Amino acid sequence: MLRLLDCPSICKDMKRLNQNITSRYVEAANRLNSRQSRRRIVAYVESYDDVFFWRAVLSRFEDSTRYFEVMLPSRSDRLERGKKAALMRLLDGSVGQDMIACVDADYDYLLQGASPSSRAVLSNRYVFHTFAYAIENMQCYAPSLHGVCVAVTLNDRLAFDFVGFLTSYSQIIYPLFVWNIWHYRTGHYGGFSITDFLGVIELGKLSAQNAWQLLQRLQAKVERMVNSLRRRHPGVEAQLVALRSELATLGVSPDNTYMYVQGHHLFNNVVVPLVKSVCARLVRERENEISRQSVHATQCRNELSCYTSSVTDIEATMKKNVGFLASPQYGQIVDCMAAVLNTDKKPGNEV
Repeated sequence: MLRLLDCPSICKDMKRLNQNITSRYVEAANRLNSRQSRRRIVAYVESYDDVFFWRAVLSRFEDSTRYFEVMLPSRSDRLERGKKAALMRLLDGSVGQDMIACVDADYDYLLQGASPSSRAVLSNRYVFHTFAYAIENMQCYAPSLHGVCVAVTLNDRLAFDFVGFLTSYSQIIYPLFVWNIWHYRTGHYGGFSITDFLGVIELGKLSAQNAWQLLQRLQAKVERMVNSLRRRHPGVEAQLVALRSELATLGVSPDNTYMYVQGHHLFNNVVVPLVKSVCARLVRERENEISRQSVHATQCRNELSCYTSSVTDIEATMKKNVGFLASPQYGQIVDCMAAVLNTDKKPGNEV
């Protein structure tokens, strides 16, 4: 029997077809199905980790008329990952009613068209973004972090004030964050890049035990840098005031700045170390409780073994954290998607 891969011409044709799949192609495929069949909408995302997040978002828009298939874009025989690759692959006349792109906002949302990347993301109604900097920020939504600790440790004691800490953290870094956005908005990003900003707000080795002390040090560092930038750019205070007002209309406030800083930094350098230290304390408490309540050594060993096998991995649990569904940023995503997807369903707009 002839195998498909044994025929170079067929493989070449399949690659060419794969490279030219657009929303119109998916639309044509949908037309081949019966009128009773649900319409398939392909949703391209940036990485494997994004599939679960966007599936959670898109599922609320599925009904008897349509469903979504979340996947990564591919080209030829190699996988493309990252927003730039996704946009280059999809934006040029490819996305539409039957093919959408779902990406991290990065700074593109806050720049409001001040860069080519921002214009590309914001000008296409079929490119949806996170509003927060990235999916990692959504996974770190402060009110959900106690639930993460419970899921990991099976201990429901409130051992750390995540909301209070991330609110204070946000309030401290907010003035410097506005300066960073100003540099990008005005084309001066070389003078104070996102890397420079992250270097200033780096907390160091963070744990639940030293968290509040490190915030005091952070405040001093931020104040020094803000004073330095004021000396470097005199006469721009009116621009900063206007920028703060505009950022507020976009959803950014001194209390939630953490949702708009670089996601990997927030996840890896702030929230995960905090959650790990809190979970370690909660696990020790539960293990000590088991030891105290056990009648004999065999029971203690069995109970401890059972509990240890029930404790889950912290980072994996955070990546499956759906507490972001209660966040204002999720509400913005839903409103944006509803405005586009529900319009497409109106009579005369359907496929």
